[in-house]
Amino acid sequence: MSYFNRIKKTVYFIAVFIFALQIESCSSKENPVEKPNVILIMVDDQGYGDIAAHGNEWIKTPNMDKLYNESTRLTNYHVSPTCAPTRAAIMTGHHNYRTGVFFTIKGRSLILEREKTMAEVFKENGYNTAMFGKWHLGDNYPFRPQDKGFDEVLMNNGGGVGQTMDYWNNDYFDDTYVHNGKLEKFEGYCTDVWFQNAKKYISKQEKKPFFCYLSTNAAHSPYWVADKYSAPYKDNKNIPNAAFYGMITNVDENIGNLVEYLKSIDLMDNTILIVTSDNGSAAGNKMGKGQNRLDGFIEKGNNAGMRGVKASMYEGGHRVPFFIHWKDGGINVGKDINELTAHYDVFPTLIDLCKLNVKKDLKFDGSSLVPLMKGDNTKFEDRVVYVNTQFSTDPVPWKRTALMHKNWRLVEGTELYNLDTDPEQRTNVASQYPEKVEKYKASYDKWWAEISPTFEEKPYFIIGNEAENPTTLFCHDWHSETFTPWKQDHIRTGQINNGFWRVKVAEAGTYKLKLRRWPEESQLALGAKAPVRPSLEGTSVTKSKKGKALVIKNSRIKIQGLEISKKVDLTKEYVEYTIELEKGETHLETWFTLEDEIEIGAYYVKIEKV
Repeated sequence: MSYFNRIKKTVYFIAVFIFALQIESCSSKENPVEKPNVILIMVDDQGYGDIAAHGNEWIKTPNMDKLYNESTRLTNYHVSPTCAPTRAAIMTGHHNYRTGVFFTIKGRSLILEREKTMAEVFKENGYNTAMFGKWHLGDNYPFRPQDKGFDEVLMNNGGGVGQTMDYWNNDYFDDTYVHNGKLEKFEGYCTDVWFQNAKKYISKQEKKPFFCYLSTNAAHSPYWVADKYSAPYKDNKNIPNAAFYGMITNVDENIGNLVEYLKSIDLMDNTILIVTSDNGSAAGNKMGKGQNRLDGFIEKGNNAGMRGVKASMYEGGHRVPFFIHWKDGGINVGKDINELTAHYDVFPTLIDLCKLNVKKDLKFDGSSLVPLMKGDNTKFEDRVVYVNTQFSTDPVPWKRTALMHKNWRLVEGTELYNLDTDPEQRTNVASQYPEKVEKYKASYDKWWAEISPTFEEKPYFIIGNEAENPTTLFCHDWHSETFTPWKQDHIRTGQINNGFWRVKVAEAGTYKLKLRRWPEESQLALGAKAPVRPSLEGTSVTKSKKGKALVIKNSRIKIQGLEISKKVDLTKEYVEYTIELEKGETHLETWFTLEDEIEIGAYYVKIEKV
């Protein structure tokens, strides 16, 4: 073969090869294999009965109802009975006990540093990650969303607007929030702000799939919303709280707008969209007179025939809505899954649906629900689920706990209910089934023996680390066996209490501690009386409690064996201490001595390594 013929043949084969590549490229563009986006919407304090699709004839939730009709619904889905424990379980796939989160205050809403979140796993798999709204798993390093895998963060501090660590005088409208670690003021109603900024974030995600955690602080107290949302409910004698319903209606409107936006940019079909909530209803129903405010029977409102509300160990405290939609994944037809499911199933389910790679040492307390979605319930037939919330700083066996198995519920180890015959849990049948009670108690004892050693690891605020220096500690997180001031009205009235913070000193050195009675942004002196925050026209926002001036004579701190005191100048904003600290774990406690010799803790302490 001549030289020129060889050249012609080579050119021919190259041309064929390039053409084949072009065909393959075109084919891949026409039929892309893309990872789905994920949007997890967590509505605060919305119970199972607080949605029209679940039989509530008074509430208006047309957008949730439409999504419900096009989704797979978990009809027997359970969470922890209060906010932070549920959020910890969803984020980690672990029972909340294992994460260090037992309650909503008292230093027990802080997620352990070792816990790996779904945001971290999504990020490791090439996703961009964002959260908007309520985090409630710690507002300081190393507990913040940006410390736990989120790239973009817009949040209110604490468990809700108006709580101790929230920006002073926030009232749901035109508030100041934390945006990527810095305070920033936003215009509009809080829920609208979360959704609007989520849409802005989504609009920029062109090259990577995204995981978006959209976690509203509505409909948590205080029940503040524009009158246009609450007005339709105000004169209905069946509705115990019109503003609460109005807040959910506003959330529903935002969900509808988000769905339409996703459709407009052609992302709806390949987005896994989940709508759920963190505990039973907070204000959608009302007990009869004389009943326990958490665990009684409903006489007003809609609780889907269940006993108990938020924070209750009865069904109404922890059975909540959950529906999931993903058209490209075939999850877009109304379908009920009635097997017993729980919050710690969400993470492994998303790993399965999105085909995420995880390290072998990452274990879950939950299980993927994909088999159930495909009609296989063999793994779930004999399942036992435990949910609980502690009103204390350390776990106590059986305290505010429900054991669930099929149709049976064992409450606090003593009350047994059969939901098949008694869905409202009116009749304790423990004496009729002593062998079943003993079997369940033995199951619980085995579980407790396995999980309780994890309680030895405690969450510590880390000071002196470049990730957050200075840092401010809040009385909301005091470890205390009594009352802890968890909202700003408690600060205004000068609540008498104290406790300690668990603190880990990152580096030995010189530290400055500034003890405050009022938050820094208020610019109020130690002896000042805070002005009343006014009500807001056209909304249900009420004015704050009157501020109370405290006559503070002396201050004191105790840390690493040091105990130092200083006199107080009431015209200054803070009392400052400069001390030398060694590296390591310790407790910090502070005192303000009042004129009548009563002592309280400093509500705010700013700590800086210098």
